[in-house]
Amino acid sequence: MRLSNVVLFASTATALSFPDASVITSLFARKDGSSGSGSGSSGSGSGKCPAVWTSISKELTKKFLTRGECNPDARAAIRLIFHDCGAWNQAQGATGGCDGSLALNAEELGRGENKGLSGIANYVKDLAGRWGVGVADAIVFTGTHAIVTCPGGPRVKTYVGRTDSSTAAPNGLLPDVNAPAAELSQLFRDKGFDDVDLAALLGAHSTSNQFNFNTSADKVGLPQDSTPGVWDVKYYSETLKPPKGVVVFPSDTKLANYQGVGKEFKGFVGNAGKWNGKFADAMGKMALFGSSGTSGLTDCTDSLPKATSSKRDLKAMNPFKPRY
Repeated sequence: MRLSNVVLFASTATALSFPDASVITSLFARKDGSSGSGSGSSGSGSGKCPAVWTSISKELTKKFLTRGECNPDARAAIRLIFHDCGAWNQAQGATGGCDGSLALNAEELGRGENKGLSGIANYVKDLAGRWGVGVADAIVFTGTHAIVTCPGGPRVKTYVGRTDSSTAAPNGLLPDVNAPAAELSQLFRDKGFDDVDLAALLGAHSTSNQFNFNTSADKVGLPQDSTPGVWDVKYYSETLKPPKGVVVFPSDTKLANYQGVGKEFKGFVGNAGKWNGKFADAMGKMALFGSSGTSGLTDCTDSLPKATSSKRDLKAMNPFKPRY
């Protein structure tokens, strides 16, 4: 795998941490962007979310929202949670995954697939120190906060209570943009994702700008759909038929036309409600990688901002005022 060309996922042998399918639907946010059953409810962790996360959320809203759209810091935070949590597979069980190692291990942060993440990783590590919270929890909370900060983005069920680790994630667990579709599909299946999950997670590229895939002067910084400041489904139609000024990864093109993944991918074209629900479910699974389900964790979803879901809301909104 060429580590310099890794997909920006928008880049330990114990009991498996992946929650069984029977509880997934009760754990994660639905397509309307709601937070589900709320803090401390049955099947959703235990205890009351510490008030510090509401204070952190206010800081993050100011950092991530510019003129009513999610900005480059928000996009970097989305990439950070994917790369910290996503460097995991089911064989690792309840270790690794969302453990903060990407921000705590210099070797991991310096890998080719993580190029461009040092700024946001250092910010999140500093934020965790200032507020007295764990780095792993801060990466997850910052990532899910960035998702819902993007206009149209869903709330993802968000838990805190992880144990930080400075042990680097294994190499080879993040997808390469030049890999064959079958290889990419298997990589995600090894993480516990199905075709729907994979197609939905690819949609995070809706808010992505590429800097490292194509370094030509006229390509650096170009988005992967025409509205990178908004969480929408233009990515799906524009991957299939790219307009001028949009960069499409080879991996995205391959998966968009590959067997079951391709079918699900095309099913999200023009269907934001369906995509948001499926994305929130899949992202919620990823945010628990390396944990024993929600055991020992606390539900802090309600400390995230409320979703901004319409153009009318955006026009009326003060972009510097936290949304609660």
